[in-house]
Amino acid sequence: MSIQANTLEQDPIMTEPKTKFKIRLLLADDHPVVRAGVRSCLAASAHLEIVGEAADGREAVSKARELHPDIIFMDTYMPNMNGLQATKLLNRESPEMKVLIHAAQDTPESVLQIVRSGARGYVKKDAPPEEMAKAIERLMQGDTYYNTDAARSALERLAPPPRRRGRRAALDLSEREVEVLRGIAEGKSNREIAAELGIGIRTIETHRERIMEKLNIHNMAGLIRFAIANGIVTLE
Repeated sequence: MSIQANTLEQDPIMTEPKTKFKIRLLLADDHPVVRAGVRSCLAASAHLEIVGEAADGREAVSKARELHPDIIFMDTYMPNMNGLQATKLLNRESPEMKVLIHAAQDTPESVLQIVRSGARGYVKKDAPPEEMAKAIERLMQGDTYYNTDAARSALERLAPPPRRRGRRAALDLSEREVEVLRGIAEGKSNREIAAELGIGIRTIETHRERIMEKLNIHNMAGLIRFAIANGIVTLE
């Protein structure tokens, strides 16, 4: 049952302008044909710019350090260092660079590994160009992209059983913060949550920061785990 706020916040819904800058991408895949295919798929998006390519995990890390892309479009299985190992390393070194995994497998086990690597999302290798572009946009908005049944199953496995400490922490959240956390755990973007609650996007971002501070959780996977464990959201 949804928790209703007592009052409606009055700040208007802020619409985000269309991207006026290039989103800089690094492609990492050991198959040249796959890289060419991704380039072709993303060519229609004028605001996306591929600034470099890498053929293995170590090269991906090196190119990321050199080029500082906004997003790294990373394959999982590559020589010298696989994509998940590279993601873990880059997530420690440069968390501002977001990794989007490009995966062939779509099982709860594989998604679980992707989440634990610190990647902000993943798309299947047979995903249409529109979904690839959407995932990239979502990451640039500060969101994650885990939108498949396998992802939901994997996130459910990450949820620990409810604990007394978790319930106490949940009580520290305001009704509005609970609503925002529910939207985050359901995979909604900041824009979607703002429209649903009738508040501004910047207000959503402020709520997200406060939630993380109150719960002492500073990553998306942790917020989702907390929401599931404490009954704020359920995975069907």
